[in-house]
Amino acid sequence: MPNYHRAWVPGGTCFFTVNLQDRTQTLLVDRIDVLRAAFRTACLSRPFEILAAVVLPDHLHCIWSLPSSDTDNMTHWRLIKTLFVKGLPVTEHRSVSRARRKERGIWQRRYWEHLIRDERDLRAHIDYVHLNPVKHRLVASASDWRWSSIHRYVRAGKLPSNCMESP
Repeated sequence: MPNYHRAWVPGGTCFFTVNLQDRTQTLLVDRIDVLRAAFRTACLSRPFEILAAVVLPDHLHCIWSLPSSDTDNMTHWRLIKTLFVKGLPVTEHRSVSRARRKERGIWQRRYWEHLIRDERDLRAHIDYVHLNPVKHRLVASASDWRWSSIHRYVRAGKLPSNCMESP
């Protein structure tokens, strides 16, 4: 069994990638309402600040900062994933091991986590988040993707509305 090393930094800022178990599904954008509700409820229960996020059909990227008294990103993700799954009907295929553990077959068990080190690292990861729909050829311009925090950055004047277009 791999030894996963997680960042346990009080008030840390982290970049995450979280995937659906079945990467051919479009569940995250199809049920964006349930996903948004899961994030809202989780944030009310255990506060954190979302700095950037993008939701694609089969995965999402998110950068958030925890309060100075919190180090536990894992519990936040467990809550978000659980709330999302509870909002969906049971229609997915489950492996024998998932059925034995009474797990749904929606999310991959693990997620990718990167502790943001400084402002340059943060800016690079925010750009990565916002450009991801362009990278996956879902849109020609990052600002054309509906489910992205780029719109908040444009409204705040931090980015121009025609930013981040494909070459």
